Amino acid sequence: MKHGPLLCFGVLLASAMGVSWGALPATAQTSPKPSSGTVSGVVRDSAGIPQLGATVEMFSEAPGVLVARQFLTNTQGIFKGDKLAPGFYTVRVTLAGFLPSLEKHIRISSNLSTVVRVQLESMFASVEQLRRPPTNGAAEPDDWKWVLRSAPGLRPVLQWTEDSALSASTIVMETNTYGPHGRVELTNGARRPGSVSSVGAAPGTSFAYDQPIDRYNRIVFAGQVSYDQDSPAGGLAAIWLPTGSSATGPQSTIVLREAKIGPEGPTFRGVRLDQSGSLAFGERFLLRVGGEYVLVGAGSPAWSVRPRLKLESRLAANWYLDLIYAALPNSGVPSDTLASDLSGASAPGNLTNALNQLDTFPALLWRNGRPVLENGQHEEMALEHKMGSRGVLQVAAFHEDNRDVALYGRGMDLPSSEFIQDYYSKGFAYDGGSSSDWGARLALRQKITDDVEFATVYAFAGALVPASEADGVLREALRTMPRHSLAAKVSAKVPRSGSSLSAGYKWVSGMSVSRVDPYGESIYQINPYLYIGIRQPLPKFALGRWEANAECDNLFAQGYVPLSTPEGSVLLVPAFRSFRGGLSLQF
Repeated sequence: MKHGPLLCFGVLLASAMGVSWGALPATAQTSPKPSSGTVSGVVRDSAGIPQLGATVEMFSEAPGVLVARQFLTNTQGIFKGDKLAPGFYTVRVTLAGFLPSLEKHIRISSNLSTVVRVQLESMFASVEQLRRPPTNGAAEPDDWKWVLRSAPGLRPVLQWTEDSALSASTIVMETNTYGPHGRVELTNGARRPGSVSSVGAAPGTSFAYDQPIDRYNRIVFAGQVSYDQDSPAGGLAAIWLPTGSSATGPQSTIVLREAKIGPEGPTFRGVRLDQSGSLAFGERFLLRVGGEYVLVGAGSPAWSVRPRLKLESRLAANWYLDLIYAALPNSGVPSDTLASDLSGASAPGNLTNALNQLDTFPALLWRNGRPVLENGQHEEMALEHKMGSRGVLQVAAFHEDNRDVALYGRGMDLPSSEFIQDYYSKGFAYDGGSSSDWGARLALRQKITDDVEFATVYAFAGALVPASEADGVLREALRTMPRHSLAAKVSAKVPRSGSSLSAGYKWVSGMSVSRVDPYGESIYQINPYLYIGIRQPLPKFALGRWEANAECDNLFAQGYVPLSTPEGSVLLVPAFRSFRGGLSLQF
């Protein structure tokens, strides 16, 4: 059956895109289970002839998953497989008389079927080309009925195919598996209020760019600058991703940061080197290792080495045990990879991860006239149970040993040998001394629908509490006391408008001037008291995709603790009420 100009249009379009074989997700009439995907494909030689008996092996690129799936092609060169876990796979095709074919980063998505086309080259192809001139291979079989394009400058998004090996026709919907290459943000507000590396709510501009080195290696660059004349700040970050993804492979990071603390204050300078990776032991054990070296200076230098380890083990079907050792504060991004994978939540993209690296320095504090870094260690044992394909229940016991706890607050005319003052406000950072305690956590993360996710966390742990009036140094009046906390968070995406909403609240049983279970907060991205965030895509009008964003922490200004000290009256704040908003452009 001939299809005339429409066939020519489809073939020319595929040729222009350089598609010799690719992975095109497709919805099937008989949908697989929500937690799995399917794959089907065809293997041909350079002349377009289907190959019988080719061995197709699929290896998951997820750390710790070593089981391979193997298929054989039929007389039409077709292979099929189902019940594949979502993620990226490496496909290897071998056949006697042909060179092996290896392709990486083939995406398998839930409820979608990925179509793969493989072309094998003969071992004697180079010899044959020397003996005779090359000839044109046979054309691809006519499997394009019609093509719908979302815009003139985009690739096809919908195509209709009829495969004689299948009992029914299939609709193939193509999704772009490559994210944006660049991001620019125009914001007003600190990325982390209270941090010396981004001390105030000054307007700033940040950028990130994802630069491929070759087919797999990538380097992601990020930078930020705030252009206040009295207190300028800026930073640069570079991340090397050997596998192309910050979620599934190792990464090497270097971050440089400089900030002027007021027109007459010291200059903060810092460098952070971070390395992370994973090592699998059989099919049941996965060791995630990482560490960072931090060197900062504000007149005098301060440094620390901060290792982190996480041993993940699979006890039985849907049961996992984690043993964790990490430095506090937890600056490893992402921090809870296993929980994110099990619940189906997507990890931060390369661009977002690079921007987050700009302000992952531990807080710089001042003690007895010398700079010190917020520092501590966290040991944890966590038992996780996967409930179906959309939920994870975690029970954890942990121990925290903090040597220098960062406290934040507000006050005026405080001694510079103990307090680092924020130039833009009355805010300060203070070394609260040491704190050691045991704690427990019970958490549930549930993906209610594809667009709505819910998380709730109960924690019992220690926090610094004023035990008496401060007759001397403020830290001498603080004691570690047990506190209960209960938090809930909802994240949702509005289908039609594309708005992303996030709201959460964390209740603490009593007065405290430090965080309760800060490691758990970093895992589940829950802040104390009321938090609201929104990201709203804007109509496309230039360059790429525009988005407005706004984030508000501690909306009702809860948890403030007034104290009188020999240095003066202060207001200690475990979580500042702060606002950060602006525009971002992705291209």
